[in-house]
Amino acid sequence: MTTKTKQRINRILLWVLIIFMAIWMLFPFYWAINSSFKSEGMLAMTPTTFVPRDPVTRDISFFLRNYQAVFTNQAFLRAIVNSVIVATSVTLLSLAVGSFAGFALGKLRYRGKTATLYVILAMTMFPAIAVLTGLYAIITNLGIPPIASMIITYMLFTLPFTAWVLTAFFRELPTEIFQSAQVDGASPFQTFYMIMLPLTAPAMVTTGLLAFIGAWNEYLFALTFTSIAPDARTLPVIIANFPSQFSMQIPFGEIMAAGIVSSIPLIALVFIFQRRIVAGLTAGAVKG
Repeated sequence: MTTKTKQRINRILLWVLIIFMAIWMLFPFYWAINSSFKSEGMLAMTPTTFVPRDPVTRDISFFLRNYQAVFTNQAFLRAIVNSVIVATSVTLLSLAVGSFAGFALGKLRYRGKTATLYVILAMTMFPAIAVLTGLYAIITNLGIPPIASMIITYMLFTLPFTAWVLTAFFRELPTEIFQSAQVDGASPFQTFYMIMLPLTAPAMVTTGLLAFIGAWNEYLFALTFTSIAPDARTLPVIIANFPSQFSMQIPFGEIMAAGIVSSIPLIALVFIFQRRIVAGLTAGAVKG
């Protein structure tokens, strides 16, 4: 077997693997879209169909009342606003504090820096369920509103991750840039926000998007903190308890429609910042 034949076979096998993984990852999303356009009768059809079809005529038919139920549900619309407030606040605060921490840990010299890094890393190891009871007791005793409590709680998990990742990016920046700014008379803060921060834009976008996704999709703390405040519930909690408007059964079609609607902002953000995300994920991968 020649070298060219081996390369061709390897290329074919690689594309087969890529196509298989793409189908494996995208099929659940496709099935959610397919189910969101089906009525209860369509969902109960046997065998199931890969496109919405009328149970009687078997013709392709899209059932739009699921989306009508979603967009006419006031609790769902209010949950969108709550999720936007919580996820945006968590992302901005995590990036603001995490960038300062990353700059200090990556470029400044001071005692206890290594210990600080290990403490930050240790904070990411605690499972959410292990700290839920204690956090709920503290927040209840302090009387913190549900929206503010979710923002504070989510930052306990997104901030250590953000600080740790940004520390690695700041550390990779050439030290000569920092030293040149000091020679020109710039203070550490001026060096940070005028020189260093713009250079870490890909990292900021990547970590910010991951923090936003984590806050947007979080369910456990949102369910606990909003158990007595239904008006403050976020999208995951509302979708899990989505009421049926057109049937007495579990509204699978309406739940799928709500899930698709709630996924649109995340998909849009990924498409908008995809170049920054790729640059942030690959930064520092090659040294030379």
